[in-house]
Amino acid sequence: MTERRAAEQALTERRRLFTHLVQAQELERRRIAWDVHDDSIQAMVAVGMRLQLLADQAGEPYARELSLLDASVREAVSRLRNLTFRLQPPGIDRHGLVESLSQHLNDVVAGSWGLEPTLEHDLEKEPAPETAITIFRIVQEALLNVRKHARARTVRVSVTTDNRGVQVQVADDGTGHAAGAHRLQEHFGLMEMRERAETAGGWWTLRSEPGTGTTVEFWVPDLPTGELDEPLPGPPVQSFDSLTAPQGPS
Repeated sequence: MTERRAAEQALTERRRLFTHLVQAQELERRRIAWDVHDDSIQAMVAVGMRLQLLADQAGEPYARELSLLDASVREAVSRLRNLTFRLQPPGIDRHGLVESLSQHLNDVVAGSWGLEPTLEHDLEKEPAPETAITIFRIVQEALLNVRKHARARTVRVSVTTDNRGVQVQVADDGTGHAAGAHRLQEHFGLMEMRERAETAGGWWTLRSEPGTGTTVEFWVPDLPTGELDEPLPGPPVQSFDSLTAPQGPS
């Protein structure tokens, strides 16, 4: 009984620290989004307006060069606005995990990127807010990697309740990766996904082969305090030939 109480206390403390960490991360993302919107974007918009004015007043060949510079500034502003959108809180506290993922897939993945997304879900209950935010951020990063690197037409997101937690798959039909597993995990986005899952007490894997697409899969626990009858599950065992990223810190 003493060992069980000690384990319950350790779990409670870990979840408390995890909750504070997620809240701090989201607060910092919001602060960065505000700073970028109110400072960097406004400054670049002012530069773009000045370039347009100079282009109207200057003769050739300067007018054409100024117009090209203005186009580059407007493209940079557009990218910064997309960044601030990704940094904004996902609204999970209002809409729930499934609705937030569905909205992101419809508005961003299909609406802005032109991919064909599918969402499959079988949740027994809504995860805790910090767990849901962690899941959303990992899926968000995985989808961004699909857009940047996969050259895919479709992407499927699956969210299910499993082993007292939530298991998620993000699978695309893109070109896959010819690089080795150790080379893949050096990518910052993959490292961030994996660290988020492991910080939550879960696991993360990546499977990819040339011509067959890429699948990101992860599991995070969603345990009420005191549920310690069985040990938490570990990641699925897979062969190195499938280019599964090994477990452990990058």
